[in-house]
Amino acid sequence: MLAELAACNAALAVITKTLQHGKELTTAGKAVADFVINKDALATKATKKKHSIWTKIAPGGKEDMLQTFMALEEIKKQEDKLRETMQLYGRAGLYQDWVRFQAQARKSRQAAEKERQLAMEHLKENIMIATAALALLGVIVGILVFILNTRGI
Repeated sequence: MLAELAACNAALAVITKTLQHGKELTTAGKAVADFVINKDALATKATKKKHSIWTKIAPGGKEDMLQTFMALEEIKKQEDKLRETMQLYGRAGLYQDWVRFQAQARKSRQAAEKERQLAMEHLKENIMIATAALALLGVIVGILVFILNTRGI
């Protein structure tokens, strides 16, 4: 969680400096991607912790949730600063383009995750089929060996 927050802070600093120096946001593409990815990673971790049984029963679980909440609040403050910087130093409509970019990036990551999960399920299915085929082959070979041994061959 702290790693994601630190990455967001670093990315925001790069984005802010880029805009303040009169450059386009596209020149800070890696920082933009880092900010969006780490913000979403932090939100995902917070959601997982919120619904985790261990958070409810483990000692210190509530403090950890408070720390996660505070990190998300820090990200919100950073986004507000970024919005102000974009509106002050950026071109007209830059912030709206930023919001669209974030939504599009989130959708593409979700689609990639679904695709990865489908590929994993397909791989598991193929492994199960191969295991069943090998087991069947082993049974057939075992039966043939048994038959050949009983006939004395």
